[in-house]
Amino acid sequence: MSETSNLLTDAARRIFLDLCTRNCFENAEAGMWPKELWNALTDTGLVAAAVNEERGGAGAAMLDLYILARSVGYYAAPVPLIETWLAELMLSAAKLPPIDGPLSFGPILRQDSVFLERKAAGWELSGQLKRIPWARNAAALVVIADTNEGSRTVVVRNLKDVLQSKNYACEPRDELRFNKVMVSDDDVSELNCGMTRSEVFFRGALFRAQEMAGAMERVLEFTVTYAKERIQFGRPIGKFQAVQQQIAALASQAAAGFAVAQSAAESNAEKLSRFEIAAAKARVGEAVSVVAGVAHQVHAAIGFTHEHPLHRNTRRLWAWRDEFGTEAEWAAWVGSVAAQIGGEKLWEFVVAADKRDIGAALP
Repeated sequence: MSETSNLLTDAARRIFLDLCTRNCFENAEAGMWPKELWNALTDTGLVAAAVNEERGGAGAAMLDLYILARSVGYYAAPVPLIETWLAELMLSAAKLPPIDGPLSFGPILRQDSVFLERKAAGWELSGQLKRIPWARNAAALVVIADTNEGSRTVVVRNLKDVLQSKNYACEPRDELRFNKVMVSDDDVSELNCGMTRSEVFFRGALFRAQEMAGAMERVLEFTVTYAKERIQFGRPIGKFQAVQQQIAALASQAAAGFAVAQSAAESNAEKLSRFEIAAAKARVGEAVSVVAGVAHQVHAAIGFTHEHPLHRNTRRLWAWRDEFGTEAEWAAWVGSVAAQIGGEKLWEFVVAADKRDIGAALP
C-alpha cells in the first residue's frame, strides 16, 4: 500500500469505527440519512477522493480507491461512498464539472435504458431505471443516455418521483421514471464522450468485488473471535475439530476472495482490464456462499439475531453478490472469452500483464 493509501484508509477506519454504530445502522435501515457519518467523510475529503487535482480534488489513485472500497465493505458503511466515487469518475471521463455528493449513477440493470432527445427548448430525457443505489438521497444522478447518434453522459438534478425500494441488506435501491424531463446543456456531455455503459458495469462489478472482500474479512474475524469465546461442554467451540475444519474452509475462501480482488485492483490501476474484473467478481461471489454459510453455522442461533453485528456483513455479501452480474454470469463470460482465445493460447493470455480486450458481450 502507498503512503496515500495508508493515510486514506486510516482516516476511513477511524470514522467508521467511531460512527458506524448500532444506532447508525438501525436508523439507516429505517430510512434515515446518516448525516453525521456522511459529514465526517466529507470533512476529511474521503467523499471527494475520486476528484483529481485538475478538478479541484485530492486525486486519489484508482488503486487507493479500490483499497478504500474494502474498508467500506469491512465496516458495512451505510452510505453511498462507492457510488459517489464512480459517479465522479463518469463525470470526469465525460468532461463535466464535479458535483458535491452524495451522488448515484445508472443504468444499473443491463436491460434498462434512458433516451435523450434534442428539442427546441433543450434536452428531454425519458425512460425508466431500476435498482438505483441511494437515489432518494442523491444530490444528482449521472446517467449514460442513448441518443439517435450515440450515447451521452447526463446529469439529472432534483430527482423526483423516486419509487423507494431496498436490497436484502436494506440499502436503498430505488426506481426512477423520466417522462420528458428537461435537462440543461451544461448537464449533457459531448456525443460519445465519457464512459460507455459496459465500462460503468465493469467498474461497478470491480468495486463490489472489493467491498465483498472487505466484508468477508470482517466475517472471518467475527467467526474466529466467537469460536474462541463460546464455551460448550467445558471448552471453547474453536477447540473442536469439526468447528476448526469449518473455520478453515471459511478462511480459505476469504483468502481466495481477497487475493483475486487485490489482483483485479492492481490490474485496473491504470486502465480497464475486463478479464480480471470478470474473474474477480465470479470468484468472490463463489466464496460468499461458503463464508456467510459457515459463519452462521458457527455462530448458530445468535448469528441470526438482529442484535449481533454479523448480519450487517453477511446480508450485504448476499446482496452485493448479485449486483453487477452474478458469479454464474461472470463465469460464463470468462468461459466465452476462453473459447474465443482457444486452448493453445489461453495460458499465454491469462498470465499476460497487458491483455488485449476481447470485446465479449456483457454477461
